[in-house]
This record gives sequence, structure tokens and C-alpha cells, in this order.
Amino acid sequence: MKEKLLYFLVLLPLLLIALALQIYKVEPFESFSLKFNDVNFALQEKTPSQEIVFVAVDERSVNHYGRWPWPRDKIAEGVSRLSHADVVLMDMIFSEHTTSQEDAALADAISGLENSVCGFFLRHDATQTIEPEALDILVDSSLDLLQSQAVAYGAPRFVGAAHSEMNIVPLLQACTLSGSFSTLAASDHLFRSYPIAFYYENLLYPSLGVQGLRLKLNQDIQREDAEHVRIGAHEINLDAKGFVRLNYYNYEDYNIVSFLDVATHKIAAEYFEGKIVIIGVTDVGSGDIVSTPIGSVPGPLLHYTFLSNFLEGHLISEKLEITTALVVFMVFLPFLALLFMKKVVYRALLYLAVYGGITVYIRTLFVEEMLYIDLFYPLVALILSAVVFEALAFYLQEKGGRFLRDAFSSYLSADLLAQLIKNPEALSLGGESKELSILFSDIRSFTTLSESMTPQELIKLLNRYFTPMTNAVLQNGGMLDKYIGDAVMAFFNAPVTIKNHADAACHCALEMIESLDKLNVELAKEGIAPIHIGIGINTAEVVVGNMGSDTRFNYTVIGDGVNLASRLEGLTKNYGIDILISEFTVAELVGDFIYRKIEPVRVKGKENAVLLYQLMPDSARSKEIKREYDRALELYIQGEQEMAQEIFTSLVERYNDSLSQYFFNNIEKNQAWDVHTMTTK
Repeated sequence: MKEKLLYFLVLLPLLLIALALQIYKVEPFESFSLKFNDVNFALQEKTPSQEIVFVAVDERSVNHYGRWPWPRDKIAEGVSRLSHADVVLMDMIFSEHTTSQEDAALADAISGLENSVCGFFLRHDATQTIEPEALDILVDSSLDLLQSQAVAYGAPRFVGAAHSEMNIVPLLQACTLSGSFSTLAASDHLFRSYPIAFYYENLLYPSLGVQGLRLKLNQDIQREDAEHVRIGAHEINLDAKGFVRLNYYNYEDYNIVSFLDVATHKIAAEYFEGKIVIIGVTDVGSGDIVSTPIGSVPGPLLHYTFLSNFLEGHLISEKLEITTALVVFMVFLPFLALLFMKKVVYRALLYLAVYGGITVYIRTLFVEEMLYIDLFYPLVALILSAVVFEALAFYLQEKGGRFLRDAFSSYLSADLLAQLIKNPEALSLGGESKELSILFSDIRSFTTLSESMTPQELIKLLNRYFTPMTNAVLQNGGMLDKYIGDAVMAFFNAPVTIKNHADAACHCALEMIESLDKLNVELAKEGIAPIHIGIGINTAEVVVGNMGSDTRFNYTVIGDGVNLASRLEGLTKNYGIDILISEFTVAELVGDFIYRKIEPVRVKGKENAVLLYQLMPDSARSKEIKREYDRALELYIQGEQEMAQEIFTSLVERYNDSLSQYFFNNIEKNQAWDVHTMTTK
């Protein structure tokens, strides 16, 4: 109970730590999380929309026209070839005036497009002086509706910037709309998300891709709730900053053509019919190259990816609450495993199986449903919780093992002690009712023996006697309860459960007698009188556990079954035999033992009689004695006393059989076979 309470007390701090790591995106965990989940893109086989074309100012174009930036009339030649496109997005900026002729040529080319979106760049610091007229034109591209809804719904809190870099006025006037092509990298400096809008001059401006969709679909962007916006029939899931997670494709699958091929008519103007066209620079040293989960790619592909995700239904939906629930579950998993699984290898397999199964399922959800659930923080939670709980369990087990080893090493065999340490729950510290086989043994005429020796000699002799007696108990899986003067008390089937505990107790008793015979041979050589003992065994439901005071206690057994075993040991003197077992023990025996029935006895303090049996060594002599004895006893029970007495007499003469002598005496007294009431303990 104390261990469970300790586990529970550790659980709350672990849960808070795991949730804090996820919610507050603590580094370096957040960077690891991002990279850990990038495997999603390698698992899927989705392809980007071919209705989007990226016209790249690439190395071939630069080799033909010269180093970027080019004269604007040259750019105009290529732009004018895109008049068939539905929307043209300009992922480039012309913030300085050149000649009026060149500026006008480019402005005219842009004006000739059906729909065009010119980009502007947001900065925290900038040196460009923005003309007031430019700001007036830019305002027309802001989205009042989205801004008012943002205030109404609160989160996400769109990101803002204090400064900008934008096109000159003639180009701003030529463009249908302007959109921000700024974005932000993740904590590991990779670009994984795309902004829906940015704040600038207290107004909310959609990004380049969103402006393109507004023109393409002739639909405005609407706020659905704190986490979603909608354009037409498509819902977009936003994070806390107003970004949508990008679902990247293989770089080779993007539809990219060279600006040179467009300007030189190698690609027909009709090719762009109904398409969204993005113009950007990719030439090394001039272009915008960004790092992404699929490698370094031209910056304009961020717009391409967002647009394709939207049009192809590949937008990622992110469920933070599921990740949080998984974090909580993973913290609880080792806690629950410890309560119900005792072997660490099974718990480890459980952790692997559960996390592996969840991983497969969630990766499948991403591939099939575009549902993004972070698997890294649940893994961190599982590792953190498993390490802490397993370390705590190991410490408690070691501590408990030391306690059990110190407490039981003298009373249990090494094998049973190892089992007890491995499964300490087998030790019921509060006491439990359990069927045990209880054994008592005692030295006959110990007082006479002790009077013939000095105290030192007596202690030495007892030690020699107790050693084989104790070994017999331990080797048969018993628990040595205590030494009571010259007596030994043991029980079987606790604290560790053993099979056939009645058999174990009987084997122990037979081994004790055999070991004592060997010891008596040694004592005879030393001139010491032999030791004789009596053993009583009873099998019963008793209470076993730690008993005593708060400061001093003992693991022992109590109950009527214990008292009966003690009485049986005392009764061995009445019959002149070594081992006496009750009918309850006989009923539990599984192995082949030699035992013979004696008589029902009502022991002192008990009303119900118990049928007693003598347990005999496994020998031909015992079998012969039992065969004739059983026949004689049956005659005696049937009232054929004369015939029974003959056999009993023969057994006494041939084998000096004490039980036969006992019944011979009863016949002499004309006593019938009946319940024998004992008046002494």
C-alpha cells in the first residue's frame, strides 16, 4: 500500500513535467519533436497539383539574360506571356525605381494579366522609406472582415511586423492585390508552416497564397472559430500564430519551368490556361533558398505547397488535444503496468507494443486523413515515466529484497527466498487466511537430557540437532517459524505458495527422522545418549502474516489448525511413534506415502474428534507391518478382539511395533475402538 501511494505521489510531478514540455515547447525537445515527425512526408505518396506552375528565374535564365536583377522590360517580356493564367503570384519585389520606361513596361505587363498578386516583405527593421501613396494603395489588399473576426475570436494571435519593403507605386497600382510573402521558420530553422495573414500598420494582410486563392475562387476568407478559417468549401486548421502546417511533396514532383522557356516562347502561352502561376528566383546567390523537411528548396515552393495542399485536399489538420491525451496516457502507462505486471520484461514489451501500435495507427492517419498528431512528446512522456517508475520500483524492490533477505534468510530456502524477493506480494504483511501444513517437533525427555550436561554442552548438542532439522524444513520448501526451547515449528505454503504442501511437510518429517538416526550414530560414538523426537503435522486453514507490536513483530501462523498440530506432536508419546498426522493432512496427500490409521481422538479443548494416522518410512519393513496391522485393526474395529490380539502380538514380537502394543493393551482392558478423549496437552 505504501509503495502504491509513493507511485501515485510521483505520478503528479511527472505528469506536470511532461505536459509542460509539450505545451510550452521547451527546447531542445521542440526541435527534436519537429524532426521526429518529419518522417510523415516520407511515408506518403501524394503529388502536388499540376494546375500550379512555378516559373523559375533559374541558372539557364541568368546565363541568358545576365545576373539578376534584370532590366524590367526583359522581365515584362516573360510576364506578358502569362496572360492566359487565372492568377499570377509575383514572389519578387521591386522596391526601387529604375527608368520610367522600364518601370512602365513591367507595370503594363502586370496590368495585362487577368489576376495578379504582388508580394511585399515584412521586416522588424527596414531602411526603405514607404511613400504615403503606396500605403494608400496597399490598404485595398487588407482584409477588414478577417481582422474583425480575429478580434472577435481571439486566438490565433496573428503575427505582426513594424516595417515593410514593398513595390514601387506604379507596380502596386498594376497589381490586382498585394500579399505578404514573409514567413517564419520553426525553432530548428526549418520552414514547416505557412502564414494565413500578418498584421502591418494595424491592418491584417493575407499572405501571397491566400490572396491568390481569393482571386482564383472568387471567394473571401472567413473565420470559423478560434482555430479555423474557411475559403469556399475548404477549411484551414491554424496554430496559435495563424499558421497552417505545410504538407510537403517530393521535390521532383513540383511543376517547375524555366523563365527562359516562357520568355522565348518554348512554352506556349496557352499552357498556362486556367493555372495559378508563381514567379520567383532560384539562381544560386540571387534566389530565395529555404530549408525544409524535404531539404533545401526555393522559397516560392512554400506558396506552391500551400496552394496545392488547399486545392488537392491535402491540408493538414492538427489535433493538439489528442497529443495532450497521449502524453497523459503515456505517463500513466508505466504506473498502471507496475500495479498489474510484476516482471520488468513484460512491462518493457507492453511499452513497446503500445507505443508501436499507436505509432502505426497515427502515421496511417496522417497518410490517409492528413491528421497530424505529435508522436514525440508522448514518447518523451513514456520514456520519462518508465525510467522514473522503473528506477523507483527497482529501488523499492532492492530495499524490500534486503528487508526480506534479512528477515527470512534463516527461515526459508534460497530458492523460496529468491521467489519471495521477486514476488514480495506473496508476503501478506497484514495477515491472510490460507491453507497451510503445520509441523511441530519436540525432543523426548529433554529435561533428563539437559540435566546430564553442562549448559555449554547442551547448547552445542542442540545446535548439532537443529542444523539437520532446519535443513529438512528448508529443503522441502518450508518456512521455519521458530525454535521453542528444544521444539521446532515450521509451516508449508507460506509466505511463498508451493504445490502439494502436505506432501512437502510429510517428506520433511521423514527426512528429520532419517537425519536424526544418523546424528544418533555419531552421538553413540561420543558416549552421548540418543535423541528421540515426536513430530505432529496438520493441514488447515489458518491465519498467516506479521503479528506483534508496532515496533516488534514476527511472521507466523495462528489458529485452531496450529494448535491441533501441536497437540499431535504431544500425542506421539501416547502411541510411542515418531510421526503423527491428521486426517486433514492425509486428505491432501498426492504422493505415495506409507501411513496407517490409528483412531479418532478428541484433543483437549476440542469437541470434534480427529482421525489420526502414523506416517511411516518408505521401506519393505513398513509395508509388511502396515499390511498385517491394517488387517488386525479392521478386526479390532469389527469387534473380533481375539483374532486382532493375535496379530498385534505377532507384530510386537517380530517388530517391537509400539502401535500394536498400544492396541494389545486396549484389548486387554476390553476397550473397543472408539473416540479417544485426551485429557492432557
